[in-house]
Amino acid sequence: MAEQLQITGTSATAKIRNPLGVVGLTLITFGIYYIFWYYFVNREMKDLGESRGTDECGDSPGTSVVAITFGAFIIVPAFVSHYNTFKRMNAASRLTGAGDGFDAGLGLLLWIFISPVAVYLFQMNLNKVWEAQRGAVASAPVAAIETLPQAAAPAAEPAPAAEPAGDEPQN
Repeated sequence: MAEQLQITGTSATAKIRNPLGVVGLTLITFGIYYIFWYYFVNREMKDLGESRGTDECGDSPGTSVVAITFGAFIIVPAFVSHYNTFKRMNAASRLTGAGDGFDAGLGLLLWIFISPVAVYLFQMNLNKVWEAQRGAVASAPVAAIETLPQAAAPAAEPAPAAEPAGDEPQN
């Protein structure tokens, strides 16, 4: 089962999915799962972009799905949507500090010729985005504590003197 985590700054959640699970479910369901998966990853990236105050990660996951379903009859919209989705994933990688992502042009070529590999690589890189985002959330409170001024910390009391052992004479 996919692990859910909260996207920083929003009430929205994202899922860390098994890339082989995504590929397998897409093949087993003859592509039906892919349409739902495509919508959800685009929505998750949109929510991440909104939390960071940018639209680089997308603004309409529904339009992306329409482009790969009905737009596929015209051919070009599906190609443009897949290319832009790889670009959105790269923007999400940059925003979270997860690395460079995956080249959008190469992603499109893989999707055209061997789409299971493209889906696997996309989900694997998107998982890195969510892991980096989770790491940033986990380290945020520590960074906030370290920036507190030292004067605000209470002064430590001196430790009491150690008492001598039982057999020694006391003066």
